[in-house]
Amino acid sequence: MVISARNCENCSDFPGDERCVRLDVRDQGAGIAPDDLERIFDPYFTTKETGTGLGLAIAHSIVRRHGGALIVQSQPGSGSVFTLALPAIESTVAERPVAAPGAVMPGGRVLVLDDEAEVRDVCRGLLESLGFRYAGAETGEDALRAYAAAVAAGDPFDVVIMDLTVPGAMGGKEAVRRLLAEDPRARVIVASGYSRDPVLANHRQYGFIAALRKPFDREALRAVLGAVMDAAPGVRD
Repeated sequence: MVISARNCENCSDFPGDERCVRLDVRDQGAGIAPDDLERIFDPYFTTKETGTGLGLAIAHSIVRRHGGALIVQSQPGSGSVFTLALPAIESTVAERPVAAPGAVMPGGRVLVLDDEAEVRDVCRGLLESLGFRYAGAETGEDALRAYAAAVAAGDPFDVVIMDLTVPGAMGGKEAVRRLLAEDPRARVIVASGYSRDPVLANHRQYGFIAALRKPFDREALRAVLGAVMDAAPGVRD
């Protein structure tokens, strides 16, 4: 694999006439078939038996949200080139001070339902940096069992964050319904990368107290958790 980076003026791959920073990642693999090339950024499209098809879809979403472009060129037998182009920043951005862990939020225990281990790991880091205790669940069934076990142990979760879609298993939409049937006071946040999903726009109708759009950063998570922790359990209006 060969990785190269450079500043680019009037880059043909960049949407607009601005200067950009261009990163090219070239491999010497088998290449991508033309039919597959048109779908590689589609969520859940994968040619691997054990893959989820979310990696490139999430990367594409992140790049687009930052005003950039992610392009791929490939031919079977000739490897692939992935090009990331992001707008260049002319001025220096002042670095924001980072608060010490535990100094930003009042703390609490948070359960994260997400079938992607990488997403759960990111959430763990963000939550622990905000002073929360983290627990993870891969499916809705796992989340319900973990929630019940925590209550039985006398150490319940203050907040649950649920991904909507879990391929082949229970996702957040069904899990929140079952959870609230057992504990109407549960504080549950929906998290999804599908910005047009009606559950995000009308999350309260489905039992969620708040919504997070993926990908979210530390500040977005801090703001939502702050509002949710301030709300009385069971209050959804």
